[in-house]
Amino acid sequence: MMREKPNGFWDLVIADPPYGIGEDGGKNHTRGKQDIKSKPASKSKAVSKSKVYEAKGWDNEPPPVEFFNELLRVSKNQIIFGANHFIDKIPRPSSCWIVWDKMNGENDFADCELACTSFKSAVRKFEFRWNGMLQGDMKNKEMRIHPTQKPVALYKWLLQNYAKPGDKILDPMMGSGSSRIAAWDMGFEYWGCELDSDYFSGQEKRFAAHTAKPLLFQPGEMYNFEQTKLFTE
Repeated sequence: MMREKPNGFWDLVIADPPYGIGEDGGKNHTRGKQDIKSKPASKSKAVSKSKVYEAKGWDNEPPPVEFFNELLRVSKNQIIFGANHFIDKIPRPSSCWIVWDKMNGENDFADCELACTSFKSAVRKFEFRWNGMLQGDMKNKEMRIHPTQKPVALYKWLLQNYAKPGDKILDPMMGSGSSRIAAWDMGFEYWGCELDSDYFSGQEKRFAAHTAKPLLFQPGEMYNFEQTKLFTE
């Protein structure tokens, strides 16, 4: 799909590609033993087991160098999560990294996730709890439909701080569709790709349920235009 577009077609790419660490489901080697260790007043400890997803094998290795070359060609700016796992495949140095602090306490999940960017600003940190039943916005808890799902709040923070009104946004591996929901709420024109039909169907249902809810403002009101429907299976 990217090959069909001219240079710099998208203003901003926010990508969350496979890291190559086997986190696609099943018995993950860096998560899933337990995701909450709380210390209630009683002597007993409350432990919640993380959801087990079907192992699909898509996180066996990161994308090849050719993918990142094409990603940089078709976009003016990029935010690429997991780059600490495959920085040798990205043909551009990054001085501005984004740190997502998951605020997840004592467990076997990573404390943070890193994203390299094409921007020249300082390193920035976003704090948002993402630990099983515990989320940063407990009043609007998100349903988890993907083993490496990221919260909508993270994408909204990225768009607020790194995108401009009128920007075209691409997420080449949209997974759970969190980036799509954030772009819709904030009025950005958005493209998304997903190879797995189960994930695609899940994010379609999630997006439909979200857009059926009343919003404080209409999609596009913030930036005075509406996101075009650009999804086909």
